[in-house]
Amino acid sequence: MILVTGATGTVGREVVRRLPAGPAVRIMARDPGRVPSAAHRAEVVRGDFTDPASLAGALKGVSSVFLVSSHIGDDDARFLETARTAGVRHVVKLSAAAVADSGAQDLITRWQRRNEDLLRACALEWTLLRPRSFMSNALSWAASIRSDGVVRALHGASANSCVDPRDIAEVAVRALTEEGHTGQVHTLTGPQAVTAVEQTAVLAELLGRPLRCEELDPQQARTVLRKRYPPLVVEALLESAQRQREGAKARVVRAIPVLLGRPAGSFRGWAKDHLAAFAGG
Repeated sequence: MILVTGATGTVGREVVRRLPAGPAVRIMARDPGRVPSAAHRAEVVRGDFTDPASLAGALKGVSSVFLVSSHIGDDDARFLETARTAGVRHVVKLSAAAVADSGAQDLITRWQRRNEDLLRACALEWTLLRPRSFMSNALSWAASIRSDGVVRALHGASANSCVDPRDIAEVAVRALTEEGHTGQVHTLTGPQAVTAVEQTAVLAELLGRPLRCEELDPQQARTVLRKRYPPLVVEALLESAQRQREGAKARVVRAIPVLLGRPAGSFRGWAKDHLAAFAGG
């Protein structure tokens, strides 16, 4: 049986959609009511990373796990210990490309590094997925594009080799269902590094109307981010953005073409498929 965590999130829901018929699938969710309808063939159970009893129930009879954790703390340690006790064989962990950058020392990256170390040390087979930023992060601009025709971004001219979450999910499914991924680290990027200015131009072309990219200074970005994240996370995101400004996130890796036998999805392709979000009513 395959257990999918994070099935209500950006990558997890795409993993659920792509899992082939055959292996039994169980979804662990804190709120089972939020699990997408595409998961109709899967068993859905309530599970919370902070509740060891619920983890034990979710992991019973499971052989492989897609592990997504999002709260900085001890969730991974608790989950992995329960998984080991339950007899899980293989964990496919969603991590981050910044882990491999020795210059990245922000809170989020250090937490991801610690989680990777825990996985390697827990006597389970493992596969690490290290994506760059998700192309879907552009959805945070949708409201301002619809209302004002504006993309507001910090360091708008800095490049990021962002990746289509659907590609991440497809690699995750391969790792969960095929041999040959144990002990592998897959760094996942898009086919080219793009800037917010360039993404704005692509969206303008697809929408058929002018858009402009408005540069935020760090304090303006801090104010915007604090509406969504705790202060320590905000500072970590600002540190990460500075690393991008310095060019640390522009490198393209060809793992997706090698693993999937096709080119990695482009931002233009992702934007075409999600254009309704930017066009509004």
